[in-house]
Amino acid sequence: MASDVIDPHTGPSTGPSSDPHDDPHDDPHHEHGEAPLTLDQPPPRTLGMLDQGAFWANLGVSLLGFSGALALVAPTGPATSLTFVAAIVATVVGSLIGTAMVGLAAVPGARTGRPAMVLLRGLFGARLSYVPSLLNTVQMVGWGAFELWVIAHGAQAIFGTAVPYWVWVLVAGVITVALTIWPLGSIRLLRRFVTAGVVVAMVWLSIALILRGPSLTGGSWSAFAPAVDYVIALSVSWVPMAADFARHSRSARAAFGGVFIGYSIAQVACLALGVVALSLVQNDPDRVWSAFVSAPLGALFFGILVLRETDQSFANTYSTTMSLQNLMPRVDRRVISVAIGALIAGVALVADVTAYTAFLALIGAVFVPMFAVLAVDYFLLGGGARWDTGRDAPSRWLMIVPWVLGFGVWWLLAALPEVEWWKSLWLGIREAIGFAPLPWMSAALGAFLVSALVTLAIAPLDRRLRARREGRDASHALQDADRSE
Repeated sequence: MASDVIDPHTGPSTGPSSDPHDDPHDDPHHEHGEAPLTLDQPPPRTLGMLDQGAFWANLGVSLLGFSGALALVAPTGPATSLTFVAAIVATVVGSLIGTAMVGLAAVPGARTGRPAMVLLRGLFGARLSYVPSLLNTVQMVGWGAFELWVIAHGAQAIFGTAVPYWVWVLVAGVITVALTIWPLGSIRLLRRFVTAGVVVAMVWLSIALILRGPSLTGGSWSAFAPAVDYVIALSVSWVPMAADFARHSRSARAAFGGVFIGYSIAQVACLALGVVALSLVQNDPDRVWSAFVSAPLGALFFGILVLRETDQSFANTYSTTMSLQNLMPRVDRRVISVAIGALIAGVALVADVTAYTAFLALIGAVFVPMFAVLAVDYFLLGGGARWDTGRDAPSRWLMIVPWVLGFGVWWLLAALPEVEWWKSLWLGIREAIGFAPLPWMSAALGAFLVSALVTLAIAPLDRRLRARREGRDASHALQDADRSE
């Protein structure tokens, strides 16, 4: 049991350790090593802030961000479209809040060397951690399929439809699996070669589109809060995978800084450019990529962004693999990656990208309150000092309560997606309790605050339950010792 409990303050990020694997000079994986194949092997700590900053900056630029910017500009419909200034402010505010959550979620991974879903053993217990592991698997498969859809359609926007959609999906799927087999090498590759190309492409396309004189007038601030929720949800969708990469960070500071600086800047730039591009095509998301391709040298630079999109599908596939390793810790991650890559490619062949906004809202509703519970327990209530990530970590059923309450608060406050049965359910609940959300109310912040406050409120009861359990375990240990004598 003791060997499975990870001290959150060991490792090269926080000081010396008796474990030789925590010393980068003694670690044979230090310079050019790869991620371990199973959870029984120690992770190499090879990623600095530049590696992680470049990686997260690449994740912050997405072709889905360009077309999905419509959900930022008009989160509750075209009648309440935001002004350009309101959209940019919502982007900045939402990115700072959401990315801070992602950065903080990365810190325990950097401290313990554990992947994200394994860390949740400390919050919920080993068996209960299987629930978020399965939820994360579903959402990451969905994200991966969306990304392959985007890559295939982005390629067709450049080259036409002579090459069928399914061919592009399979090509992108093969590249994704290859990147996932060598995850740390892929991150170093991104930093050295891809990031510079993405920066040049973004600058060129920004200048080209602005010179075409986009119409950025009109609108209001009335849907500002739902727009901030959208951006927060966009950021927070990465919370469940942050520790999967941060476990290879040289320090917790490098992990947080790489996420916060790299992703915040890139997402603001991506969504701002998406707003400009949408204005050139009368806010038609189906035509937004044509604004990029039709710019001078647009096909070349848009092609760089299409190729770069494979890092999104890579991150999703690798995180899915890590989630499943929480259930199957001794299975070779390469085997899981190949199977997941095939599944994601299959889903992409029938993916409905029109469900993207509803899917994103569901992710936010699940993972914003879960992060709030984790953050309060780990950082404020001293949980980090006793974080048990062992395979027999005891269940903490009480921690489900603030998570579920936060999920409910999200949907009480959120702009409801156009999924009829789900919308009717929550409209009925609002009517039954006599509640109607006001325009300034934020679903993300409301869900976070409720989950955080409830976690604080139940802390004394959680301590009593833990003390009782530890006393019972000690008593059983003494009885076993007496029998052995």
